[in-house]
Amino acid sequence: VQLVESGGGSVQAGGSLRLSCTSPGPTFSSYCMAWFQEAPGKEREGVAAIDASGYTSYAGSVKDRFTISVDNGKNTVYLQMDSLKPEDTALYYCAATVRPCTLIAREYSGWGQGTQVTVS
Repeated sequence: VQLVESGGGSVQAGGSLRLSCTSPGPTFSSYCMAWFQEAPGKEREGVAAIDASGYTSYAGSVKDRFTISVDNGKNTVYLQMDSLKPEDTALYYCAATVRPCTLIAREYSGWGQGTQVTVS
C-alpha cells in the first residue's frame, strides 16, 4: 500500500502538531495502521497503532499526549501530538499491515516516506 505523510514541522516544547497519512489505494479499514518514529542514531520505534475495530495502542513515552485516529471516508490516519517534548524530535513514518496490530516495525510491509518533527 502506498502511503504519504504530511504535517510535520518545527514547534516549541509544549506545542502541538497533527500528522496525516493518506493513500490512494485500498481503504484503511482493512489494515492495522500505525505511526513510528526514528530519531538520529536510534532504531525505528512504534508510537501508536489503530486496528480495524478502532482499538488503539500507544508507546509508554507518548501515552496521554498523542492520539491516533482514522477517517475511513477520507482514507486518512492522523496522529495528534500534544505537549510535545524535545525528545519527540524524529522522522515520523506511517505504516500499514494486514497482520495483527503491534508496535513492531518488522510486522509492517507498507511505509510512507516520513515527515520530520522537530521540537525545541
